[in-house]
Amino acid sequence: MYYKKKRIFRHSKSAGLKMCPQKESDVIRPKIVTPRKPNSARRPVVKTKLSNSKYVIAHIPGIGHNLRKHSDVLVRGGGSRDLPGVRHTCVRGVLDFLGVRDKIRRRSIYGVKRPETTVRRVRRKFRKVFNQ
Repeated sequence: MYYKKKRIFRHSKSAGLKMCPQKESDVIRPKIVTPRKPNSARRPVVKTKLSNSKYVIAHIPGIGHNLRKHSDVLVRGGGSRDLPGVRHTCVRGVLDFLGVRDKIRRRSIYGVKRPETTVRRVRRKFRKVFNQ
């Protein structure tokens, strides 16, 4: 007799998203939190209400932000490891959340478009295609 194989369900670390990559949310309160024991800093976070009516605390990446009460934010999974209870991150450059100013490197994380003044590096193999 064959038995049905049991499926193993893993619980998500960012459970507020409910099997979605991102969710839209409304900022309830921006605040500053201090990290766990070996680290010392002042990290910005926001308490948000997701579109599925769950409340989560999300980390604000980058330097500076423009978030106020009732701002709209896109929230993704993956928080800050040294902040207790923070398991989500706000996505920069989407909805009301502006990108980081004067960012040149790692722009995709911080919601910054490519500046037109920078020279685009092209591999030797593809240089002829771009120069035409």
